[in-house]
Amino acid sequence: MMKILKQALVSLLLFATVLYGFSRVNWLSVFHLEEDVIEEKLGKIYWDFFSDTEELVEDEEVLQPVDSLLAYLCQANGIERPVKLHIAKSSEVNAFALPDRHLVVYSSLIADCRNEMELCGVLAHELAHMEKGHVMKKLIKEVGLSVLAGMVAGNDGGVLKETARLLSSTAYDRTLESEADECAVAYLVGADINPEPLGDFLYRLSEEEDVSSLAEWVSTHPDSKKRSSMIWEEAKRLKRTSAFREVLGVESFDRLKEKARLLTQKKR
Repeated sequence: MMKILKQALVSLLLFATVLYGFSRVNWLSVFHLEEDVIEEKLGKIYWDFFSDTEELVEDEEVLQPVDSLLAYLCQANGIERPVKLHIAKSSEVNAFALPDRHLVVYSSLIADCRNEMELCGVLAHELAHMEKGHVMKKLIKEVGLSVLAGMVAGNDGGVLKETARLLSSTAYDRTLESEADECAVAYLVGADINPEPLGDFLYRLSEEEDVSSLAEWVSTHPDSKKRSSMIWEEAKRLKRTSAFREVLGVESFDRLKEKARLLTQKKR
């Protein structure tokens, strides 16, 4: 009996050792794949999919102001890697990041922002997801590295549509969301933009009665009221003594907002 127990214990320890060893392996290196290369290829795959399924905005009077806000946030925070901004016509209040720094913003989200600080807050939050590598972490966690490697190798296996839905319509885990919130507040303060409106935006949309259609961005970012409070507290902690600034100004932002509203109406 003791011999059997000892053998079972040895087998258990061996299994645990092997499992730990596998968890420490960098499988990207094993398969001679660089993470940046995989992300770049996945970015093209996902963007080809979304560009075929979304109605993209080409109006420079919409694209240019949003791009100016994003560029200002990047420049103020020393972020050198370019972000590929895309605006799509949609009645959903949503924005999401794709691999290889693609950022998709829906026209309804722009129209729903009450001021440029709220829009800057959303942009800063999605920028944080990109800068912290959350997009790839989410994909690896949800579908596994082998599936992603297969997609890059051309073996879709029918998972492209489902994984695209994961990126656009499901939440990151709470740890990643909290990290993105804190990072977004820091980006905004670093750019002399008031971060408190980001908390206002989250709180207001969480109050919407029809969350599924009107507040997709909030429904994919859970615990919005609790996160609003955290953002307000973090904003107070990091608040600068100098005055906050506006990048576009009220008049320019109102024109952008109206353009986005009209685009959203046409989409409906």
